[in-house]
Amino acid sequence: MTSIKEQAAISRLLSFLQDWDNAGKAARGVILNNFIEANQGKTAPELEQEFSQGASLFLVRLTTWLRLSYMTGSCLDKLLQSIGIFLSAVSSNRYLLEFLEVGGVLTLLEILGLEKIKEEDKKESIKLLQVIANSGRKYKELICESYGVRSIAEFLAKSKSEETQEEVQVLLDSLIHGNPKYQNQVYKGLIALLPCTSPKAQQLSLQTLRTAQSIVGTTHPTIVECVLKVLSTMHLEVQYEAIRLIKDLANYDVCPALLQGLVKLLIPSVEETRELESKILSGKSCLRCVSSPAHLPAASVLAAGRSRQSHQPLLPRSRILATHNMCLAEDMLHLGVVHSLMVAMGNMDHSNSQRQASLTLETFPVVEEHVSKAMGQELYSLFMSNAEDLYLKMDAIQADILVANKVNVAKVIHLSGLSYNQKFHLGSLDEDPLAYINRFQEDVEGKN
Repeated sequence: MTSIKEQAAISRLLSFLQDWDNAGKAARGVILNNFIEANQGKTAPELEQEFSQGASLFLVRLTTWLRLSYMTGSCLDKLLQSIGIFLSAVSSNRYLLEFLEVGGVLTLLEILGLEKIKEEDKKESIKLLQVIANSGRKYKELICESYGVRSIAEFLAKSKSEETQEEVQVLLDSLIHGNPKYQNQVYKGLIALLPCTSPKAQQLSLQTLRTAQSIVGTTHPTIVECVLKVLSTMHLEVQYEAIRLIKDLANYDVCPALLQGLVKLLIPSVEETRELESKILSGKSCLRCVSSPAHLPAASVLAAGRSRQSHQPLLPRSRILATHNMCLAEDMLHLGVVHSLMVAMGNMDHSNSQRQASLTLETFPVVEEHVSKAMGQELYSLFMSNAEDLYLKMDAIQADILVANKVNVAKVIHLSGLSYNQKFHLGSLDEDPLAYINRFQEDVEGKN
């Protein structure tokens, strides 16, 4: 037999639930505001005490209203926050199961794909998915089985809010950890994001890919092409993260393809050259691009690069010296990196690429004789006196000499080997992104 106090509590609960059932949208919004303010951070036992052991009766009303109204966006942010109080409460497994049993995950994922829903509402949906994913492996699997990776990745690519995109990254990072059954699905989803048009999404995807790569262990065949394409972006923060990922990938089986791709990027394609010439002849504005080398990771040789489009800068970098890796150095030389570096040095459409190529070529003294013969005495003297400023001193004829060089050092490497200690210019991979960007901007401003 219940006490008078318990009867009074039950009466208050029934009255509260009746008020909710009879309330319109505006009144329900007020109820949700009061609930959020009064119950934020409470544990499951505290919520049960607040609702006289009937908290689930209110939760089921919230989930029902969510399913009925989420397509219209009515009070959606407050509704999701209220559900979040239940799901994130300590000892809330019961509430979580109740939410999942009525299709909660599918509803949250559908919200992400609705164009009419506000960005802030979608952010709350992402936060709830974070809570679910952090509840354990089986819940991560449930999200993935509900085509969650695709929905989440598409939302990251389309989102206009950087704050929301960062929340999505947290969710993807959670899904890649402790989820062996679907970790490859998340990994492939991150790679698929790299060609998207959102710089922030690219940056966050690259960051998360570094973690995913170490967890998955094996590489996907498309990752090299996707990462190399990202190097042509004009956004330095994206370039910085691409450099860091390339550094990691050099330790995997895709290293040969990565080296080959980087060397290939040094020389503009015929199509790009024709595009630039067409713009010049037509009188269209064509900015002299400031480009720079694509980087390989620490312990490898890194060569200078160029943009995929002549009007876009490639990967700028600050320079440091890193300990060499002789095997990768020799691989780069056999791939024709010296020839390609000299072509980049003569590419007068990309001043910073010229400068970085000169600095990188300086690190290959084993081919000094061949470089000297190809350049000629005067140009080689300028190169040896100050490689960094060579592009400022060379004339058009000397640039043409570099572009037309026929240097092939494969035989030299075979005969002499790389038996002495040398170091190679790499990107400043140990500095933080802000320092990386500031250093590149100083490089550019100093040459203008």
